[in-house]
Parts: sequence; structure tokens; C-alpha cells
Amino acid sequence: MKPFHYKAGVLHADAIPLNVIADTVGTPAYVYSATALRAAARRFYAALAEVPRKQIAFAVKANPNRALLHLLANEGYGGDIVSGGELVAALDAGMAAETIIYSGTGKTRAELAAALGAGIGQFNIELEAEGQLLASLAIERRLRAPATLRINPDIDARTHAKITTGRAASKFGVPVTEAIDIYDRLAALPGLDLRGIAVHIGSQIVDLVPLEAAYERVGELLSALRSRGHVVTHVDLGGGLGVSYRSGEPGADIEAYGAMVERVTRDWNVTLQFEPGRLIVAEAGVLLTRVTWIKPGAEHPFVIVDAAMNDLMRPALYDAWHDFAVVRPTGIRTIANIVGPVCETGDTFAQAREIDQVEGGDLAVLHTAGAYGATMASTYNCRALPAEVLVDEDQVAVIAERVEASAINRQRFAPWQRPGDAVGSHMEAQPGIA
Repeated sequence: MKPFHYKAGVLHADAIPLNVIADTVGTPAYVYSATALRAAARRFYAALAEVPRKQIAFAVKANPNRALLHLLANEGYGGDIVSGGELVAALDAGMAAETIIYSGTGKTRAELAAALGAGIGQFNIELEAEGQLLASLAIERRLRAPATLRINPDIDARTHAKITTGRAASKFGVPVTEAIDIYDRLAALPGLDLRGIAVHIGSQIVDLVPLEAAYERVGELLSALRSRGHVVTHVDLGGGLGVSYRSGEPGADIEAYGAMVERVTRDWNVTLQFEPGRLIVAEAGVLLTRVTWIKPGAEHPFVIVDAAMNDLMRPALYDAWHDFAVVRPTGIRTIANIVGPVCETGDTFAQAREIDQVEGGDLAVLHTAGAYGATMASTYNCRALPAEVLVDEDQVAVIAERVEASAINRQRFAPWQRPGDAVGSHMEAQPGIA
């Protein structure tokens, strides 16, 4: 049985009807299936069964909810992080420090120091100056920082331009043509334990050809480094495998990926590291929403729902597709535009989409929303951050409360303003900077 399935005409998450969650928690809300999360994690691990030495670190940026990270830690996953905040999330969720890999282009001095202090397992260095800073911070602490050098292989991932990271013009990694010289210099620094190389060429990759080309380039570099006397024990192959967002269209063939990795890396004699994110959590989540209005349109009616682009940015940001399904479908089909209440034309989830006919008050979901959904949410238009709910078979719990924009109280009046003069003001004056 699929984690999100119809039973007695009602869409369920595992054993829980989604209308029960909506009535209890309200909408919009993200709903995650622990069953689906575990299944995806285990499938990926099984696909790599022929890889003798491996480490899997979930890309925390895809979904940093600590309850989900805790589930993955129990499946033997570490965390691939890109910020100090994600370091805290991974550690709080129970991921062991030595299973954490720190990626990302803009690590600050404070973030590097915090990660060193936590004793994380690996830093993926993005530029030579970062490696030099990391080495100096490690020396101050009488440590050697375990690290790899991320290369840019100049390979087009053939995915959306905004999530392609391995072309020469992208901001990630060092050019493969300069990698040997940079590796030589960084390996000589006493504060670094430079033990390998890393690569990541993009996200939502379904075609395995670009990945294989990138891995072959890594293999060539690996041989060149060893010929210069470097001891290379780890290679981070990144993540990026895609999922099916549109019903009927395939996601990445996970088993074929595992076979390709085993074949290409068979003679490398290294520990291989992987950073799946979307692949693990995307299909484990839906965005639950309620229809507010049906508004006539020039060609098709507008189905206005209470979820918006601030809750799920992917359609506005990438023109991404998410299947729309009604919680209690009637079987009567219609063509409609599905939009949210935010004051932007970009607040559109679907145009001219064939859907089940709905009325005001009906519940619906946007599928495959577990990755890059809640983590990218904002309070634009002073809207609340959506609640997040975890379902584990017949158990259900709120794992992130709905947060009203007014509760995120960072704003203040300037000291020369007189808020008491403004009708309806709810903010207090704050002292000036002294």
C-alpha cells in the first residue's frame, strides 16, 4: 500500500485520514509519512549493496525538521550540512558528529570553528582560501581537520539551470584543471587531513549519463593525485538524484544508479560518500490545503487555496510541477488554474490543470512536497509559517507548530518614533543604539 492512498474514498497518510489532520491542525500544513521516508532510505542503501565501503549523509537542506532527521539517523544516515544552523539541527536530531559532512560555498570563520569544535566527520573545501582558514583554525585547536577538495568537473547535469552546480560558470568547487595544484598546496598544510575529493553536479537528475561522466572525471583525478604520492581514502559523489513529480513520468532509476557507481568506482579502493536529499524525503510529504474560493476566469476558473507561494516556493521559483489531488474526489473532472492568496501572479501552483471538481471548503494536497517545501517557507504577506505533521502508521504528531508572522518578533520602532500616536499599534518603542 502506498503511504498516501485512498481508503473509503478519502486520501490517507499511512492509516490517518487527511481530513482528520486538517480538522485538528488546520491548513495549510505539511504532512509526512514515516513509512515512506524509511522505505526511500532503505531503498537507496540497498541499491548500493555492492559498494563495499560507504557513508550516506542526508542533505539536510532538503528538509531540516529534526523529527525527520532523527528517523534517518536511526536508519544509519548522517547529515550533509551547508550552514551552522543545519549543524545544530543535525546534532539535535541525534546524528553523530562524525557522520556529518559540511558542504557549501560560504562557510564563515565562526561556522568552521563551531564545526571543528563539534568534531564533525568531514569538511568539503570549496576554495583554496577556505582550506587555508580551516587549517589555521585547526592548528589553533591542535587538531587536523578531515577534509576533501570539491572539484567542478564542468559537466552539465541537464536539469534546471538554477539547480545545476557542476558547470564551469557555477560558483561551486575548484576548476578540475586547477585541482591538482590546489590539492598539492592544501595537503601540505599541517592543520588539514586532506583525504580525498568531492563532486556534486546538480539536483533533480534523472538521466544518469552526466553523473557517470562526472564520476569518470573524478576517477581520472584520483589516479593523478595518487601518482603524485597523495593518499586518497575518501571520495564524496554528492547527491542530486531526481524523483517523479508528475504522475506517469519516471524518477531516477536508483538500482541502475547503484550498478553504475559500482562499475565506475570498482578499482578506486576508497570509502564512497553520498548526499541524497530530495530522493529520500520528497515523496514522503504532501502540502495539505483547503479550497477558499472558486473564481471565474477568462478561460478556466481559479481554484484559490489557502496554501501559497510562501508555503511552497518551488512552482514560483522553478516553474515546478506538483500533482494536485482532492482528499475526497467526486470523480467529476474539470480544467482549472490552482492559485494561492499571495499578492503575486507567481503565486500559481498549476495552470489549465485537469483536476477533480472542487468547491469552497474542500481539502486537497500538493504531492511530492517533502523536499524543499517547508524548509523554504517564509512569512511573505505576513502569513504564518505552515504546521508540519508526522504520521507513522496509526500515530500522528505535530512536529512543527504553525507560527504566525507576528510571533517572529524581530521588528521594532526607531527611538524617535511615537508608536502610541499610531492607531492600532502593537509594537513598543525600543532604545536607540548607544
